Amino acid sequence: MKSKHDVLVIGGGPVGLSCAYYLLKSGRQVTIIDANEVGKGSGHGNAGQIVPSHIIPLAAPGVVTSALKWMLDPALSPFGMKIRFSPAYISWLIQFAAACSESNVQRNLPSMRSLGQLSAENLLTILAEEKIECHYQQTGIITLFKDEKAFLEGKHEAEFLGKNGVPTEILDKATLHEREPIALDDVIGGVHFTGDSFMNPASFLAELAKRVRAMGAEILEHMPVMGFELAGGKITKVRTASGEFEAEHVVLTAGAWSSIVARDLRLKLPLQPARGYSVTVAAPGKMPRHAFILGDRRVAVSPFGDLLRFTGRLEVGEYSTTPDPKWLARLEKFVREYIELDETLDVKETWAGLRPVTPDGVPVIGRAPHLSNLIVATGHAMVGLSLGPGTGQLVAELVNGRTPAFDLRPLELERF
Repeated sequence: MKSKHDVLVIGGGPVGLSCAYYLLKSGRQVTIIDANEVGKGSGHGNAGQIVPSHIIPLAAPGVVTSALKWMLDPALSPFGMKIRFSPAYISWLIQFAAACSESNVQRNLPSMRSLGQLSAENLLTILAEEKIECHYQQTGIITLFKDEKAFLEGKHEAEFLGKNGVPTEILDKATLHEREPIALDDVIGGVHFTGDSFMNPASFLAELAKRVRAMGAEILEHMPVMGFELAGGKITKVRTASGEFEAEHVVLTAGAWSSIVARDLRLKLPLQPARGYSVTVAAPGKMPRHAFILGDRRVAVSPFGDLLRFTGRLEVGEYSTTPDPKWLARLEKFVREYIELDETLDVKETWAGLRPVTPDGVPVIGRAPHLSNLIVATGHAMVGLSLGPGTGQLVAELVNGRTPAFDLRPLELERF
């Protein structure tokens, strides 16, 4: 194992692999180090939904009120919060509540739209050029509604998104059931995000990792970062249990663990882990034609060839990837409220993973202040898979001293 490297990428999830891919295409030499296995962390078990429609930040008006309402009914709530007395955690909660505003949405809409569109376009190019098979489907994603009030709110959001360049189609009950016969009769309508798509994330990440290796990347697994040495306003060494690394450029893409990895870099990187769950079953007798999001339940349903996956829940504040059996069972229960399923399902996999969430619900992409050779790319919340390809291109542009595809100032770390 050599000690000197060109670009050292810390973290081999959807964002890290995308960064490595675009850096390699630009002619850089890349080394990836990961605390576990590349492509098998929090990205592989997620919903696999590619959502350029998700341009509204997680911190938006009404989120705090909804969260408080949900917490009164924890058995049904799509949101959960770990109670712990940590100054950093309490500070994050205060910042998040303050960011749930119209001004936060308007300030970040252009960046989120640009990143989502760039990522969707780049994904299509990667799939075509690398001939990756991952059950990718472009039939769009439909949000299903059973409640009139929720459907009305969904229509208003669709109208807002449509005015901001997101292709949407509002479906009345008859149109919805014609388009998606698997929906139960009491589903009263939906919003079809026709520009969205979906794929099997585990298959995509495994194939992307193979391609990155074939392009010449050195991938070192089970190698957690233990610390850094700094001098002259740059990182001079990255310490691991297996040795020290010197690199011309360091890219931090460690997802929910990024702030822990960077703890001695004197960066203000306010991230909290948000745990989600998924259950993957063998294809039932009837499979949906589209991917779904289930109204107020906030559960995603994604078909992957001979598999069907249910994904949901957002539990903020705990670094644990141990699935809660109660919530795995609830995911199936919620899905049965909206679509037809076999009486008994053949469960193939259960999963829990952590999403990195910033106080304003927007990713961090950019050079670190005071460290000239560090680029940070994290905080993508639930859409790291979706936004990875665009983030990868932007990071490669920064490393190579090129002008990024769009203005990154709203995404830079200095905003905190």
